[in-house]
Amino acid sequence: MTEDSSSGTEMPFLDHLEELRWRILYSLAALVVGVIIGFVAMSKLDVILLLERPILPYLEGGTLVVTHPADPFRILMTASFVIGTILALPVILYQVWGFVSPALYSHEKRVVIPVLMLGSVLFLCGIALSWFVILPITLSFFYQIQSSGLRYMVTAREYFGFAMSMSVALGAVFELPILILGLTAVGVVTPQLLQRFRRHAIILCLVAAAFITPGQDPLSLGAIAVPLYLLYELSVVGSIWIHRRRLRREAELARESGAIA
Repeated sequence: MTEDSSSGTEMPFLDHLEELRWRILYSLAALVVGVIIGFVAMSKLDVILLLERPILPYLEGGTLVVTHPADPFRILMTASFVIGTILALPVILYQVWGFVSPALYSHEKRVVIPVLMLGSVLFLCGIALSWFVILPITLSFFYQIQSSGLRYMVTAREYFGFAMSMSVALGAVFELPILILGLTAVGVVTPQLLQRFRRHAIILCLVAAAFITPGQDPLSLGAIAVPLYLLYELSVVGSIWIHRRRLRREAELARESGAIA
């Protein structure tokens, strides 16, 4: 059974499972609606033409190659799923928060809106950084490797799969501050621990950047690793603030318990 910290009531286990089922359904419904909106937008606005701009300067003839009749539809669905995920992210995060919030105090629940907004903004920033900065740098590095025996013929499916997977991965990694702040709020992580592992964080940021960036050239590596480490430092600052609030709240509860006793 789950206890609500603000009211002291307990929810039966089966009711807890029923709540989880409905929250998953709400999240899936939001994702489906987001994918439909993304599909309509991609179809009406010809977003594919906009998304292929980073690679156009390197293509002979200025066009991507299609090798299967279903490739345009597959690209459209993949891009629609990414757009739908972005649109549904606030709803999904809200459902996750709603499921875990009964175990939190009322003052901790008040941060739900800032957390949802920050999570969505960070995800969008990660995708934007990948598409408009990292992807052009990576493509430029790849196409510097020229040879008279090579003729580049890039298919649309391969290009969009490569670009979208890298962008979504960087968007997910940009959720690092949300993860750290959440672990701090429940007492798993402390600011002292984060400060002690700063050097390790630098190495982890470089490793993550190497996995995300297929080219692994120094420019692309640095363009990802530096923002990741800045996010880590931002997480340390936020962790200090949350940890102090948590300690003050625990002290207040201890004083109230002592006064009642």
